[in-house]
Amino acid sequence: MVGRLAAVMRAVSSGMPKGISAIEASRITGLPRPTVHRLLGALAAEGFCDQDHRSGRWMLGPEVYLMGAVAAERYDITSIAREHVAGLAAATGESAFLSVRRGDETVCLLREDGAFLIRSFVLYEGVRFPLGVASAGLVMLSFMDQSAMERYLGSRDLSAEYGEAHAPESLRQRISQTRSDGWALNPGLIVEGSWGWVRRSSIRPTSLHGL
Repeated sequence: MVGRLAAVMRAVSSGMPKGISAIEASRITGLPRPTVHRLLGALAAEGFCDQDHRSGRWMLGPEVYLMGAVAAERYDITSIAREHVAGLAAATGESAFLSVRRGDETVCLLREDGAFLIRSFVLYEGVRFPLGVASAGLVMLSFMDQSAMERYLGSRDLSAEYGEAHAPESLRQRISQTRSDGWALNPGLIVEGSWGWVRRSSIRPTSLHGL
């Protein structure tokens, strides 16, 4: 039960700030829709989720904010990284982001837009992607321990959701290229025309990159 509740909350967080529908949460978690409805209702009763009654979409609730504010005293790194992310955006004119690894995912914690008028909205604060997806996830996966990387690639096929460039063998080729170059490139594989780049030295313990 705890695992299912956590999966639903992660799904809801991935849809912030607009929120997420129960159907989308069901697709993301792989849980039946009635189960997702029941779990969302239980989370809402405790203040961990909230539903917009006009749109029907679900968002994180006030209890998450309160608990997060307390946890930030131990885990928050955005105050340290913010000036560096802003400096990267100012120097390049592009959008720059701070992403961290959380389990088998990357989570975007910071976004700073540069002066360039055309901006990407693939990444925004709170969005999650599996390792190997987007430039941050690719560079983190590429420089993991080899055995851990192989276990990850053997446990999933991301191509159904993210395209053939994310199938295991395609990812292995891109990992090899990333290791050789020392940096990862996402040439518009998530949204056409939206490219991302991360250099290896930027990823420990986080990832600073422009998209």
